[in-house]
Amino acid sequence: MSTAGVIGGGPAGLIAAEVLARAGVSVTVYERMPSPSRKFLLAGHGGLNITHSEDRARMLPRYGRSADRLAPMLDVFGPDDLRAWCAGLGEPTFVGSSGRVFPQSFRATPLVRAWLTRLTELGVDVRRRHRWTGWTDDGSLRVTGPDDVTSEVAHDAVLFALGGASWPRLGADGGWVGPFTERGIEVAPLRPANVGLRVDWTDTFVDRFPGTPLKHVALTVRGHDGPPSRGDAMLTRTGIEGGPVYALGVPVRDALDADGRCTLLVDLRPDLTADQLTDRLRTRRPKDSRTSWLRRTLGLDHASVALMWEATAGALPDDPAATAALVKAVPVTITGTMPIDRAISTAGGVTWSQVDEHLMLRTLPGTFVAGEMLDWEAPTGGYLLQASFSTGVVAARGMLAWLGPDT
Repeated sequence: MSTAGVIGGGPAGLIAAEVLARAGVSVTVYERMPSPSRKFLLAGHGGLNITHSEDRARMLPRYGRSADRLAPMLDVFGPDDLRAWCAGLGEPTFVGSSGRVFPQSFRATPLVRAWLTRLTELGVDVRRRHRWTGWTDDGSLRVTGPDDVTSEVAHDAVLFALGGASWPRLGADGGWVGPFTERGIEVAPLRPANVGLRVDWTDTFVDRFPGTPLKHVALTVRGHDGPPSRGDAMLTRTGIEGGPVYALGVPVRDALDADGRCTLLVDLRPDLTADQLTDRLRTRRPKDSRTSWLRRTLGLDHASVALMWEATAGALPDDPAATAALVKAVPVTITGTMPIDRAISTAGGVTWSQVDEHLMLRTLPGTFVAGEMLDWEAPTGGYLLQASFSTGVVAARGMLAWLGPDT
């Protein structure tokens, strides 16, 4: 019987272990934490968004510069396959109003519990509190156990699925980067993705509006030609965050890299044109203050009007056309992102040039990489988990091909 080692017990690693075990491979999973899939479980606390229901043509662009590389992997194991897999574990899914897909229990715990039971029945050996610390000179793995004793282990094929660096307390701390680069494997720097943006609010604004949502807005990055990102953003003491903010991670980082600053444009009324807003703003009562005028004619809430005052340093225009233009594009200066340990996910990782179509490292035959260790990123909405599962399945099938028909 062939043996496979899986380093990392997140979704990519565990789905690979399942595929391998079903094919008759003896699988050992090395997980550094006391229990596997801790990040997966934490993601399920607010309702586990496991994938998205949109069609392939709409889904692929969510993966940005890595869309072409991930496209065949989503064909191998796509959203329908992931939903069927969930149902097979006794956790059927449903499509929410936004198109996002959730387990009917709306939680990760029942799914993970059933999954680990299945892996045990398949004979997968999950070794908790076992940390990979590098390779030996002959290519074996160094693994340190809970007793702090380091052993050298060898397998016929190995998969690394150690995640990025955005959840150090849950095990994903990016500690693998050093050993990989020392081995000559190219790794793009790990950077925060799906992360809050920093804004230098005035003290008055900070005192009044942290934790306040900006409802139904559309965001763009000045100088970026991509489509607006729509949804609800959240004002914080240090800046702004939320789904539509996270979706603009790449153009925000590009702008910050270029000159250290980025201008986020907030459309407070994306369903109305500037001309329609101008017409409404012409009905101003003589005694209306500018705040009352905006709230009465456009239905803007306190936070939205305050954001306009903040953006203009207290010089809000009186002219209806100029005011309408401001409502459609309130400029917010972004000075940076929150640190990587405050991010939901990570950009960067093992570059695509280092792996073949089966996700095997070109310089280390028999060694594969999957999940967030690879250099791709995606917004929240089920896209992150979907690609993690897809790459895990593809890597496992590549390992089976490497091991040969007598596996």
